[in-house]
Amino acid sequence: MTRAVRLASLLYAGTILLSRLLGLVREAVIGRTIGGGAEADVFWAAFVIPDFLNYLLASGLLSIVFIPLFQRHLVAGDERAAWRSFSALFWVVALAAVTLTAALWIATPTLVTWVAPGFDAAGQARLTTLTRIVLPGQIFHILGGLLSATLQARDRHTMPALAPVVYVLCVVAGGLLLADTQGGAGFAWGVLIGSALGPFALPLIGAVRGGMKLRLGLRHPDVATWFRRSIPVMLGVSIVVADDWIVKHHASTSAGAISRLQYARTLMKVPMGVFGMAAGMAAFPTLTRLWASGRPDEVRALLVSAVRTLWVLAFAAQAALTVAGEDVARVIWGTGRFTPAELAEIGQYTGLMCLGLWAWSGQLLLARGFYAAGRTWPPTVAGTLIAVAALPLYALLFDRYGAPGLAVASSTALSLYAVGLTALLVRLLGPGLARPLL
Repeated sequence: MTRAVRLASLLYAGTILLSRLLGLVREAVIGRTIGGGAEADVFWAAFVIPDFLNYLLASGLLSIVFIPLFQRHLVAGDERAAWRSFSALFWVVALAAVTLTAALWIATPTLVTWVAPGFDAAGQARLTTLTRIVLPGQIFHILGGLLSATLQARDRHTMPALAPVVYVLCVVAGGLLLADTQGGAGFAWGVLIGSALGPFALPLIGAVRGGMKLRLGLRHPDVATWFRRSIPVMLGVSIVVADDWIVKHHASTSAGAISRLQYARTLMKVPMGVFGMAAGMAAFPTLTRLWASGRPDEVRALLVSAVRTLWVLAFAAQAALTVAGEDVARVIWGTGRFTPAELAEIGQYTGLMCLGLWAWSGQLLLARGFYAAGRTWPPTVAGTLIAVAALPLYALLFDRYGAPGLAVASSTALSLYAVGLTALLVRLLGPGLARPLL
């Protein structure tokens, strides 16, 4: 890795670690307040429809696709053109986000019957309420992602890195203040407020301080370019996001399975976030510049170095969580609302999900190798094909083994995706990429 990437990685790793640790505090508060039963299942299922909106608008790709467009104007020395590009896309995305949020809010009572077919009528009514609280928060996440892109394009990483920390603090505060009287709705209100104050407000402050010039207007050539590069993600359903939907869909038929699988996923995602997200977010601007400068050999060298380091850390974390998952669960959630058997289940699910930790972490960086080159189709096509092909696997393993089968199916599907991305990158960058990784 270059020195700039190392420094940015350390910044993101530190703040993401803090965010993940706060996330564990959030999970502890949730678990110790509403446990791992029906109310917790409803709370975690309430994120499926908002996450679908986020994915439908390619929110995860907003910064990834926009950074090269924004940087192109900055490199040319035309800052006014950069802000005109940003302004047009900001208003287009804002209009789409508000419109789709309203449509999904109205349709929520119908959609929850697919999200959680195993819930009874009361559970689905409660799910409708919580989903409608959480849903508008996605507007702030989506627009905040675009604001963060303007900062990352200029190597200003502090505000984007702090945003998830503020978000988690708000969720925890909402739960501590309201959960005793409102149950899961207290945490849902914390999610909504945190979405506004963290992912949106902090990048907005940073962008304004950095000279943001927001103009009215929807027309700009970069809007069409962004749409063209994002449409693969909008049309496809990658296994990276579909995995959570599929798991919750099946798990809704087994009381407590959604929440216990969610808690296990949270433990797995601590190292994934610290290693994978930090490396991906920090390396992306550098990868973009290297591609734009016509230096594929340096792109390959950076990816090899970063991915190898990432996988070593991921396998070490996998071993630790596999051995100590149950003990960690006991420390975090205690025995007040969980029986020893339920804590053992969380530990078991954690170990099974960690079988795919290397893939969860690696795909965050491997996919950015394509996005930096402006090629969004390969990761999306690969992810969608694997999502479709893996559907029978999820159903089969759940029918035979219950919730543990879903954890194994999740790890298997993500491992196949990571292998597929590596193979596609080899075609793009040459065999020199594969040998050092393997």
